[in-house]
Amino acid sequence: MISAEYCRLMARYNTWQNASLVNAADGLSHEDRWMDRGAFFRSIAATLNHLYWADALILERLKGNVRPEETIKHSLTSPSDWDAFKALRLQRNEDIEAWAARLREADLNGMLVWYPGDGSTRIEKPKALVAIQLFNHQTHHRGQVHAMLTAAGAKPEPTDIHHLA
Repeated sequence: MISAEYCRLMARYNTWQNASLVNAADGLSHEDRWMDRGAFFRSIAATLNHLYWADALILERLKGNVRPEETIKHSLTSPSDWDAFKALRLQRNEDIEAWAARLREADLNGMLVWYPGDGSTRIEKPKALVAIQLFNHQTHHRGQVHAMLTAAGAKPEPTDIHHLA
C-alpha cells in the first residue's frame, strides 16, 4: 500500500508546507488570523489548531496509544497565542519527522485499534491506512488554510510536491 520511505517524504512535505503557511500567516494580524472566513473551522487560526491537535491524535494512534483522547484534548481555540502556536507546531512537525525516520516497513503492517473520546466504539484500521490518513488529513486542511491566506492577501509557497527541496 505505502512504504516507510513514503512516510518520510510526506513528513518532510508536512514540515515544509506548515512552515509556508505559518510564514505567510505571520504577516497577518491576530484579528485577521482569527477572522471567520467561511471555512469549515471558520478561521485560519482555528483550522491550524485543528491540524495541530489532529496530528497529535493520529500520531499517538500510530504509536499504539488506544486512548489518545484521554490525554490530548482537541481545541480550535488553543493555543490562542501565535508565538506559542508556532513553537508547538514546530515541535509537532519534528515529532512526525522523528516517527517517520524510525519507521520500518514492518511497522506499517497489521491493524491499529483505538477508542474515540467517548470510548463507546472500538475502531480497528490497517496501520498503513492510518498513516495515509495522517498525511491526507493534513493536506486537506492545509489547502483550506492556503486558500484563506491567499484571499487575505498573504502569499504562501506553492503546494506542489516537486517544489520540495
